[in-house]
Amino acid sequence: MAAAPTKQSLQKLYSSMLKTSESFSSYNFREYFVRRTKSTFGEIQNETDPAKLAAFHAEKSQELSALKRSAVVNQLYGGRHLVVEDQKPERERGNN
Repeated sequence: MAAAPTKQSLQKLYSSMLKTSESFSSYNFREYFVRRTKSTFGEIQNETDPAKLAAFHAEKSQELSALKRSAVVNQLYGGRHLVVEDQKPERERGNN
C-alpha cells in the first residue's frame, strides 16, 4: 500500500499546478485550468483516507507533467490577446 502524501507535498503540487496553469498564454485555457485546479483540490481538501490521497497525488502528478507540456506548446502558438484580458495602454505597446 502506498504511503499517504504529506500535507506539504499536496500543497506543493497545488501551487505547481496553479503556477503552470497561469503560464498559458491563451486566456480561455489559462482560466479553465486555474478554475479546474482550484476545484479539484478543493474537493479533496478534507479527505483523510491515505489510499485516496495517494491515488489523487499520483494522478495529479501525472496531470501536472501533461499540463506543463501543454503550456509550453500553448506559449509557442499563443495568438492574439482577447478583449477581456488586461492589455497595455497603447503608448506602452510601441505603437507611436
